Amino acid sequence: MGSGPSAQANASNEEQYRQIVQEFSAPLTRLARGYEADPELRRDLLQEIHLALWMSLKSFDGRCTLRTWVYRIAHNVSASHIQRRRREKPSGLVTIEDLDIPSREETAEAALHGKEVRNRLIDLIAKLKPLDRQILLLYLEEVDAATIGEVTGISPGNVATKLHRIRQVLIRQFHPGV
Repeated sequence: MGSGPSAQANASNEEQYRQIVQEFSAPLTRLARGYEADPELRRDLLQEIHLALWMSLKSFDGRCTLRTWVYRIAHNVSASHIQRRRREKPSGLVTIEDLDIPSREETAEAALHGKEVRNRLIDLIAKLKPLDRQILLLYLEEVDAATIGEVTGISPGNVATKLHRIRQVLIRQFHPGV
């Protein structure tokens, strides 16, 4: 391996990529799960996300935080994945406004625990159109409205409105009778 500028840039990219993997591995895995229910296709999506992150490292110029940049890349790759899948197999995706899931007849304590809750949340996420899915997944990762707006390209006010609707849906879904 040489010691010129190209070799130094590659070493820098490798170190930055290692940092991304270390810091964002779990959130990217959760994000991929939110976009793709099939385990095989989810692994493929996660590989696509990592490839896109690696390939675009040289263009990261620091105009936004590394976190925002990682989520932006990951969500763009995921949205493209969903679009490809939709062309292959039409689905009944809806917006947050159209989502109306009946609440289960169980206590709030029982609803907060176990695999059933995760499955219900994954099912809810899978029903959403890509933009609403992005917003919900970022919200679940505790990303603030301003950053969500940067990642998705919509205004923070629009994000706040959608987050309010998302919270209402989640309350109805996971806290029946509230």
